[in-house]
Amino acid sequence: MNTISRTQLLGMNCHQLEEYLLQVGQHRYRGRQIYKWIYQKDVNSFYEMSDIPKELRQQLDEISVVSIPRVLKQRVSKDGTRKFLMELDDRKRIETVVIPQGEEREARYSLCISTQVGCPVGCAFCATGTSGYQRSLQSYEMVGQFLSSRRELKRRLKKNDDSLISNVVYMGMGEPFFNYDQVIASVYLLIDPQGINIGQRHITISTSGEVKGIKRLAEENLQVTLAISLHATNDHLRDQLVPLNRKYSLDQLIEAVDYYIKKTNRRVTFEYVMLDDVNISRVHADQLIKMVKPLLANINLIPYNEVEILPFKKPSSTKVWQFYHWLVEGGLNVTIREERGGDIEAACGQLYVKER
Repeated sequence: MNTISRTQLLGMNCHQLEEYLLQVGQHRYRGRQIYKWIYQKDVNSFYEMSDIPKELRQQLDEISVVSIPRVLKQRVSKDGTRKFLMELDDRKRIETVVIPQGEEREARYSLCISTQVGCPVGCAFCATGTSGYQRSLQSYEMVGQFLSSRRELKRRLKKNDDSLISNVVYMGMGEPFFNYDQVIASVYLLIDPQGINIGQRHITISTSGEVKGIKRLAEENLQVTLAISLHATNDHLRDQLVPLNRKYSLDQLIEAVDYYIKKTNRRVTFEYVMLDDVNISRVHADQLIKMVKPLLANINLIPYNEVEILPFKKPSSTKVWQFYHWLVEGGLNVTIREERGGDIEAACGQLYVKER
């Protein structure tokens, strides 16, 4: 029996697994056991589930599957960042990144999850869009990136520590809000205290400006962080850098962000990639201050991570700090993101599946 005809158990919550086990003639509590094996122990082989009867293991192996993505290749940066090339059931490939926070021996990791194979937005400075768009991921494929990454970290670091990954950011390949329902379904699995149990405030969802998704997230009653990939301070420039701006203007985007803040009372992060001689002049700083200052928001400046196939350049340290000081003097809360994984093409905007 091939994988296509089996029931996919990854992506089911505990209640759904209980119901499934009842449907196949088993006790409800077996669903809870399997749930723990999948989401707490990163196990996808039924034969490793040692507290399940042998007959049930054989039955489940025939009728169901747990599709945790395979790690085909791993690259490790000099700063400890790891980039995994993962293969899905249909042989589509994605990249997932884990970033250490602190010294590696005691580090906790942030996981950067992909939500689509490729990306349809096509931001001018981003490598991911140049690979084209193939499809959106299912919620189980996003959660599978978490389980696969944690399993690989445990193996590589020789640590049996379920809390190795403490933060999750939906900032990998794809636009999360073009795949809204599946992304939110994966969030609920990540935060389930009976399973993976990531704190809601340790999850960030980043969008390039999908207004409908921002407003929908405002209604979810979640405590996740919303990040907006802004990158420009006027419509003329943003139309060139972020094509989604041609659908939703900056005025529409800021209106949606304002709605989200008022609805949730949650602080929003604006991500701003700094492109040399493109978007970091004093005029741009003044426009950014005027736009963001009325909002409950932070600015996260990201000095550009260069991509060989794209023409944009990283600004000098002097220019980065000048722009930073202009914003701070204008009353904004500003941070500069430290580059992580640039030497293995794992930094922001560099994810691009070359392998075929």
